[in-house]
Amino acid sequence: MITPTSLPARRIISIIVLSVLALPGHAANPQRFCGKEGVWLQILGSGGAERTDQRGGAGYIVWLNDKAKLLVDLGVGSALRFEEVGAKFEDVDAIAFTSLQSDHSVDFPAFVQGASFSGRTRVLPVFGPEGSDVMPATSAFVNRLIGPQGAYPLLAQHLTRQATSYRIDVTDIPAAGTRRWARFGNADLRLAAIAVHHGSIPAVAWRVTLGAQSITFTGDFNDEGNTMAAFAKGTDALVIDHSLEEGARGAVRDEHVVPSQIGKIAAQAGARMVILSHRTNRTRSRESMTEAAIRKHYAGPLLFASDYECWGL
Repeated sequence: MITPTSLPARRIISIIVLSVLALPGHAANPQRFCGKEGVWLQILGSGGAERTDQRGGAGYIVWLNDKAKLLVDLGVGSALRFEEVGAKFEDVDAIAFTSLQSDHSVDFPAFVQGASFSGRTRVLPVFGPEGSDVMPATSAFVNRLIGPQGAYPLLAQHLTRQATSYRIDVTDIPAAGTRRWARFGNADLRLAAIAVHHGSIPAVAWRVTLGAQSITFTGDFNDEGNTMAAFAKGTDALVIDHSLEEGARGAVRDEHVVPSQIGKIAAQAGARMVILSHRTNRTRSRESMTEAAIRKHYAGPLLFASDYECWGL
């Protein structure tokens, strides 16, 4: 466990980093990773689409008082990680996708079927980007997977009001323009989203507010229009996708930010801490160079995410 006691109290009230080897024997219950009280962010998967990195695909749990309240992205391995850390699906208030590419969404059917055995009865809200010429909207995506004519038609019961256990309610979030979406909230959390540019792929960023604290998930983006800093202003944790090295060139720059951009965004936003996730083979083993580029602009806590890690806000 690492506790950065040397950090100014105003900038970090508490950050507890618990790193656990990615082995099944290390996952008995959430107390082995997260605290029982307060807001915690847990990494289900810190990798990307590559299957040579021994990491799960993008996936995150937001915990509140020992309950898994929100899932953000469900990349490969998320369903298994969710089980391993002892989370309960009946506690989840919503699922939010930053994009519908497979490395962010492939485990969704596994969650839907697995939740049938969880005892969940309340509606499950699912949020994700609107569609485009190259990608379906989230509502169409869900129907293609679990609708009556979908890949897994036996799960279609969860889309009807006569669902025998729980029902899924899908909302498409604007993935173009500058308008901020903020139409979901309950006693525990509130969600807000903005469209971000990720090449030709519809994508959104999410800001999760729990009481006085917030976590911002950028998803894949290149910050066209310089919108992220304002959206993440004052956030406690900025979870930012780190797919490119500083010297990256070509078409990939239309889809992702580089470390110097991350540093500028974090500084302009005044983020209390930055968590680099969705790490790829292009960026792993370049951590010192990444940090150097970010440190030219941002001086706060900087963390390189790994699967299972959990941070308290």
